[in-house]
Amino acid sequence: MKIYTKTGDKGTTALIGGTRVPKSDLRIEVYGTVDELNSYIGLVRDQEVNKGRLEVLKEIQDRLFTIGSVLATDPEKNTRMATPDLHEEDVVLLEREIDKYTSEVPPLRAFILPGGHQSVSFCHVARCVCRRAERLAIGLQEVSEVDDLVIKYLNRLSDYLFALCRVMTQELGAEEITWKPRM
Repeated sequence: MKIYTKTGDKGTTALIGGTRVPKSDLRIEVYGTVDELNSYIGLVRDQEVNKGRLEVLKEIQDRLFTIGSVLATDPEKNTRMATPDLHEEDVVLLEREIDKYTSEVPPLRAFILPGGHQSVSFCHVARCVCRRAERLAIGLQEVSEVDDLVIKYLNRLSDYLFALCRVMTQELGAEEITWKPRM
C-alpha cells in the first residue's frame, strides 16, 4: 500500500462517508488542529519528567485520535464504518488528574507566564494548541453537528495541560514565573 493516493492533488479530501470537501473546510481545520495537538502531546510525553505519566498521556493521545475520527466523519452520511467513541469517563479521568496535580502545587495567586523550563514550555504550547482546537470545534458546532462531549473534552484537556505545566515546573525545580503587569 502506498502512502500517497494523489486524490488530494486538486485541494480536496474525503471525509469518512466519502464526501469530498476542500482541504480548507472548517471540519478539516478542526481535526487537523487536533492532530497537531496530538503531536505536541507526544512531545510532552517524551519529556523525562513525564516518565510516570506515560499511560495517561498515551490515553489522551488515543482519545485525540478518537476525536479526530469523530470530526472526520460526515455528519450528513450514515456510514457503515464503525468509529471509536468518546465517553464521559474520559473527561472524568482528566478531572481526577487535574485534582491530583492541583493538590501537589501551591494555590494559584497570579497569572503564570509560559516558560521556566523547556519541558514546561512544550506543555504550554500543547495547551495553547488545545485551546485553538476547542475554539475551532465550537465554530464548527455553530454550522454543523459536533458532539458536545468533544468540546467538553478539549476544554478539560486544556485545564489538564495547565495543571500538568504547574506540576512539571515543581518537579523540575524550575521557577514558576508570575506575570507582574506594568502599571
